Amino acid sequence: MSAANGAGIADGVTVRASDALRAHHATIFAALLAAGLIAPFILYPVFLMKVMCFALFACAFNLLLGHGGLLSFGHAAYFGGASYICAHAAKAWGLTPELAILTGTAAAALLGVAIGSLAIRRQGIYFAMVTLAFAQMVYFISVQAPFTGGEDGIQAVPRGELFGLISLRSDLTLYFVVLAITLGGIIMIYRIVHSPFGQVLNAIRENEARAISLGYRVNGYKLAVFILSATFAGLAGATKAIVFQLASLTDVHWTMSGEVVLMTLIGGMGTVFGPIVGAAVIVTMQNHLATFGAWVTIMQGCIFVVCVLLFREGIVGGLARWMRRPL
Repeated sequence: MSAANGAGIADGVTVRASDALRAHHATIFAALLAAGLIAPFILYPVFLMKVMCFALFACAFNLLLGHGGLLSFGHAAYFGGASYICAHAAKAWGLTPELAILTGTAAAALLGVAIGSLAIRRQGIYFAMVTLAFAQMVYFISVQAPFTGGEDGIQAVPRGELFGLISLRSDLTLYFVVLAITLGGIIMIYRIVHSPFGQVLNAIRENEARAISLGYRVNGYKLAVFILSATFAGLAGATKAIVFQLASLTDVHWTMSGEVVLMTLIGGMGTVFGPIVGAAVIVTMQNHLATFGAWVTIMQGCIFVVCVLLFREGIVGGLARWMRRPL
């Protein structure tokens, strides 16, 4: 067999494996859609919407950490910042919910440009500390700015009417809008990860020096993935503001940045569906264990320690290894 024939066979096997993987993921997405359509008739819609908002938030963070290799301790800035802008736009400016969400998302993207252009100049723990410092600045602004309402936040945010036609006062109606936003956002992240841009990100994460030697503008890719991650995090935060009709300091507090790290690592960093599972686990714990008060955080810490010791790749990562199929 000639070398050319061997290379052709290898390429064919790779293509078939890639097609099989895409079909596998498409099946899982279809199952998620089917479950999402049935779920509000079985479980409380507001709880499900909270899970979906945090699932999108975790997927946005996973794009930065799991594929870009950049650990940010300040993602609450984009999640909470978009929440405040969206709430203010809907309540004070009278924008329809879709325009308010887009306004909050755009604000998060601009914030990502401003912070990312400075943060990417550092690496490792220094990068993480820079993002945390900027997030604390956003928190301070949220406390002091007149339009944020201080410790009370922005309350009674109107849900309004989608496109001026469909009333979102019903939890069930709003649920399907949030489902569309969440699945749309996650699929967009999936396409980014499995594009040539995503492959370059993985190469930079694995060996940055080699990527530089191949001629890639590493800082440009880092800034791009930082902005994309901030944008999707802002989309999640803005959607949450409409769901709960509230934007509060909790959304911009440093603990929110810690929670999204926890969700990503418990679910499985670098996996497609891991952040979704991690978000569902953490939100469910917070919901059902709320009566324990501050003990909830201790329980979360214990679960995190157990996952690190027993499932180093996270829940979905460990399941994928057991099934020998990427998830």
